Amino acid sequence: MPLGSFVNAVPNPVFLAIHLVAFLVGATLAWRSFNAGARLIGWGFALFALAEVSYMTYHLDWTVFLFAHTVSEVLDLLAFVAIFVGLGNRVLAPAEIRA
Repeated sequence: MPLGSFVNAVPNPVFLAIHLVAFLVGATLAWRSFNAGARLIGWGFALFALAEVSYMTYHLDWTVFLFAHTVSEVLDLLAFVAIFVGLGNRVLAPAEIRA
C-alpha cells in the first residue's frame, strides 16, 4: 500500500470544499492587498487563487490530474515569488519611498 493511499477514500466534494475555501482566502487577500496599494502582493494572492481554480478543474473532471497539478504548481510558484518580492520591496524600501 503506497503512503497516503487512505486519501482515496475521501469523497470528492471534500476536496472541492478545501480548494474552494483556499480560493476564497486567496481572493480575499488579493482584494485587500490591492486596496492597500500592495499590487505585487495582490497579484501573488490572485495567482494563488487561480491555482486553486486549476486544482478544482481536476476534481470536476474537466482536466486530468497531471495537467491540473502542473498548472497549479506553476501558478503557486509565481505567487510565492510575487508575494515575497512584494514583501521584500515593502520592508527593504527606504522610509522616504514608503511614506
